Amino acid sequence: MSAIRPAAVVVLAAGEGTRMKSATPKVLHELCGRPLVGHVLAAARELEPENLVVVVGHAREQVTAHLGATDPGVRTAVQAEQNGTGHAVRMALEELGTVDGTVVVVCGDTPLLRGETLRALAANHSADGNAVTVLTAEVPDATGYGRIVRDGASGAVTAIVEHKDASDSQRAIREINSGVFAFDGQLLADALGKVRTDNSQGEEYLTDVLGILREAGHRVGASVAGDHREIAGINNRVQLSEARRILNDRLLTEAMLGGVTVIDPATTWIDVDVTFGQDAIVHPGTQLHGTTHIGEGAEVGPNTRLTDTTVEAGARVDNTVAVSSHIGPQASVGPFAYLRPGTRLGAKGKIGTYVETKNATIGEGTKVPHLSYVGDATIGDYTNIGAASVFVNYDGKDKHHTTVGSHCRTGSDNMFVAPVTVGDGSYTAAGSVITKDVPPGSLAVARGQQRNIEGWVARKRPGSAAAKAAETASRQGESEN
Repeated sequence: MSAIRPAAVVVLAAGEGTRMKSATPKVLHELCGRPLVGHVLAAARELEPENLVVVVGHAREQVTAHLGATDPGVRTAVQAEQNGTGHAVRMALEELGTVDGTVVVVCGDTPLLRGETLRALAANHSADGNAVTVLTAEVPDATGYGRIVRDGASGAVTAIVEHKDASDSQRAIREINSGVFAFDGQLLADALGKVRTDNSQGEEYLTDVLGILREAGHRVGASVAGDHREIAGINNRVQLSEARRILNDRLLTEAMLGGVTVIDPATTWIDVDVTFGQDAIVHPGTQLHGTTHIGEGAEVGPNTRLTDTTVEAGARVDNTVAVSSHIGPQASVGPFAYLRPGTRLGAKGKIGTYVETKNATIGEGTKVPHLSYVGDATIGDYTNIGAASVFVNYDGKDKHHTTVGSHCRTGSDNMFVAPVTVGDGSYTAAGSVITKDVPPGSLAVARGQQRNIEGWVARKRPGSAAAKAAETASRQGESEN
């Protein structure tokens, strides 16, 4: 069996996680765009295991439903009662059947664990010919952790001693147990049958397998993680926040080393599936979520939140919220714009200040500069939409579509009452309510004629400030004449 392709990876995700104080199962709490268990599965996938099984227990319906929707290749094993880590692994092996090869066991609440660390664990396990290899780390403060006790001559692990049971000399050890292991599958199955429950919790401890195998004459080894933060488990919201900061810094560092300028990493947050083109620039206060892509030389922020949105090369997005949208090359968006799902802005187009769009395709070079709503619409190329325009798409029951052609000029304060079409090259007058189709090349005027009723203020509002101002202005006009 290849060291980089174990027979199985078992993910322990059955715990209740009461310290999260949440209706959401602990392993489904999100971190940088993935739930905790999703990060662990992504690292496990890098090993290309023959089998990947998640042990579920508490709220298993929710966890299983999530796994089925996001990673249908994962198998699940049910631990109906949480009787310890050893019992959980035994449930996984019962689901898998006979396993011939390496079995890697990981915890479902360790989102910072890297695939390369697991690969090193599997490789060391194979190279050293161990029955079990424990992933360890050296930490600045080992208080509360199980200590790794090694044989001074061979370096083999002789024991894992819990903090409460450790002597003063053992408590001085800074190498700790991570709860992540690589086992010989057949030896693991045999040893789990010998694990006892005569402990304070009355549970089957997976760590007891190490002693059982060592007493049987098998070698127990260790593989040391390069960064002790990788093995940190998440038990409460404080730890979740700390892990988010670490992972976010890791993602931003990778982006910057790849040619992205991040002006202020401390106020920039990105998800694991966000991608960048070279020379992209991210300004402070920016959040990039989901599958967002920032193209080559594009500039986003400050104070911008993009979710599942593509910003193509050379575009500029400023103080904007966008969801499931597409911003074309060298386009401009914002400040203070809201792009709702289905927005597509063409190359060199503009969505300006206080503009909201939804399910709208806006063509190349077209501008919607300010104070407008464009919903359920198609706008052609090189058209200008006047300020304070509204695409009236909803009749109270159904949504309807508006089409505005190419090279159109629409006036300010226009209402386009869908369904309606404005043909190519047309103009509409300011203040118009467009309810009928406009033929190409036409000027549409849809407003009442202005009528001035002179003296109305003096008659209807006598003595008011307006009446006095009007009287003064009239006298000045008479004197000038």
